Amino acid sequence: MECGDLSPLSQSADKSAHSIFLFLMKTFIVGDIHGRCAQLLGVLDMLPREESTDKLVFLGDLIDRGPDVPGCVEHVLSLCSSNPEKVICLRGNHEQMLLDFLDEANMIWVTSATGGDQTFRQYTQKPLVLRTEAHFDAARDLIAKKIPAEQIEFFRQLPLYHEDDYAIYVHAGLENGKHPSESSPHALLWTRDLDFYKSYYGKPCVFGHTPTQLLPWRGRLGRHGIYLFNSAIGIDTGNNPHSPLTCLSLPDFTLYQTFADGTTATNQITALIPETLKEMQRKAALQGQDLPD
Repeated sequence: MECGDLSPLSQSADKSAHSIFLFLMKTFIVGDIHGRCAQLLGVLDMLPREESTDKLVFLGDLIDRGPDVPGCVEHVLSLCSSNPEKVICLRGNHEQMLLDFLDEANMIWVTSATGGDQTFRQYTQKPLVLRTEAHFDAARDLIAKKIPAEQIEFFRQLPLYHEDDYAIYVHAGLENGKHPSESSPHALLWTRDLDFYKSYYGKPCVFGHTPTQLLPWRGRLGRHGIYLFNSAIGIDTGNNPHSPLTCLSLPDFTLYQTFADGTTATNQITALIPETLKEMQRKAALQGQDLPD
């Protein structure tokens, strides 16, 4: 036998080793942060994450509404820069709105509903005043100067989706259940499609964007606040003063949550898990039993 040839036995051993590696490897997914830096730091401290093997995925919407947007962006940027293979941040619709405002594509970011005024105030130390066309131009120039250039470039380079052995990760959802590579950027950033929430059976898809209390009642796990129906997994558990910031661990389906008052919660989900992930769990458990002492 040539040195490069693999016998059936060695191929089987390779597959077994890959399965064990998957068992040891986890993916931690953090929902929409929206400037809640204290909660972000709190949830990251909770994670039993091995930085050399485990992935950390942020679903986007780092900015707007919360009390410390610059702190959130700087921390996530630092994590991504120091370990780009294992830390991934997706672009959210709020980052897109900010970029569109800077690029003069539209003005949605500065409407009151987005919370962009909070981001503006935190970076510029000035209130957002928009009464005339000149005010819009001045606001655009000022925020462009006050947000560090590396942060704006970071927003521009954020991917729209990520995928690993466990799941697909997007900010908002999928277009007609299609793979994100076949979905429009607008759908990945903005969709609120009932058919996706209620009738998606493909590879498990973890998404944020729509607070879970606004998703279909059937699928909402009241005790934990996340949404889990068929293969759609929503983890944006809201951003009001009582809402937790949520991180989901795969494939074990452990939830880590932090609240504004500093309290934390950890829960293991055992029901409604998509069949593909259940099968991974079963195989991993069997491989774990076979590991040498």
